[in-house]
Formats: sequence, structure tokens, C-alpha cells
Amino acid sequence: MNIEFLKINNQSFTMHPHGVLFWQEKSILLISDVHLGKVSHFRKFGAAVPQKAVQKNFDLLDEVIAYFKPEVIVFMGDLFHSSLNKEWKIFEKWTSNITSKIILVVGNHDIISPVKYKELGIEVVPEIQLDSFLLTHHPEEKKGFFNICGHIHPAVRLKGIGKQSMRLRCFYKTDGQLLLPAFGEFTGSHTISPVKNCQIFALLDNTVFPITVKS
Repeated sequence: MNIEFLKINNQSFTMHPHGVLFWQEKSILLISDVHLGKVSHFRKFGAAVPQKAVQKNFDLLDEVIAYFKPEVIVFMGDLFHSSLNKEWKIFEKWTSNITSKIILVVGNHDIISPVKYKELGIEVVPEIQLDSFLLTHHPEEKKGFFNICGHIHPAVRLKGIGKQSMRLRCFYKTDGQLLLPAFGEFTGSHTISPVKNCQIFALLDNTVFPITVKS
């Protein structure tokens, strides 16, 4: 496995191939756009999505938590795709085995009542301001803060010598912001248009690797 590191405002961050970001000094694991329940939602309406895809999100979550052993897990919005379905029971059982503190930064898909989360010991907040960082679901700008966010589901398109191309999920950093890739299965992605001085780190299998951006 290959990981990459970022230094932002004198703080150290680790980018993992599964699309999560670990804030080393704070022992905080940032995970965006898991969209739990989306597989069951699709299956309910006849989409040919394998049932085992439901468990895969939880398996990947267990993997990154075991790797980083964070004190705090922050879900950066869109933890659940829509209203309650049978995946909530799986989530309840999963949280009962997690010793880290869990915080949900509310996203546009998070329509499940905060009461349900609080019953599981999960704190629900609109945003987090911590030192010089602003953690949100939607991209935001606030003077004096570096914004870490989700929502966009960033991806980068790579082109070969011929006409072949491939699109990969990525971390996308500009001077004042870092977009996290979507964590969840079947979430879709949005191809970003690089800007001057940006940094892009693509995800492929068990590798995070920097992409050279042409000026």
C-alpha cells in the first residue's frame, strides 16, 4: 500500500488509498460521502446491485480505523444516502464496536433525525472550527481558515498516449481548500478542472499518487 502526506498550516495529514484523511496531530480520521443505505435504496427500486456491496462499506471502514486507530472519527456529511432502511441496523451494530468518538458534520443527504444519531452517541454538528481549519460538507470560504470538505466527489481524468483515458477518484487541494473523495460504493464522481497551483492525488487500488498538473 502506498500513502501520501500533506503539510497544511504546520499540521500533518495522511491520505489513504480508500479516500480518507488522517489528521495526525489531532488523531482525527476524516471520511466524506459514505452514502450508507444507497445500495439498499437502489435494490429496492430494482437496480442490479449485489447485496454484498452493503457490507463492503463497513469492511473498508473497519480497515481504515484499524490502520489509523483514531481518537475521533468525523464523517464529513452524507453519511446516509436517504431515509432509514435496513442498513441502519447494520450501522447500529457497527457503531457499538467502535471506541473512537464519532461526529457527523451534516450534509445535504443527511435527512435522518439527529435524535437517531444521538441515541448511538454520535454528535451531530453543522461544521467544525478547529485551530485554523474549517471542516464542512459543502465547500466553504471563511477568512483565516483552511477548508476541508466533501460533497463534490472529485475525480481526475488521465489520458494516455493514444485515445485511451481513465477517471480516478482523487484528493484535490487548492491554496485554501482540500476536497475529499467520496468514500462510499456506487457514489459516482465529478471530474474536476485543475486550477493553477492546485495539487491532485489520485486513488488507484492500494495507491495514492500525485498527478502532475500542467500550467
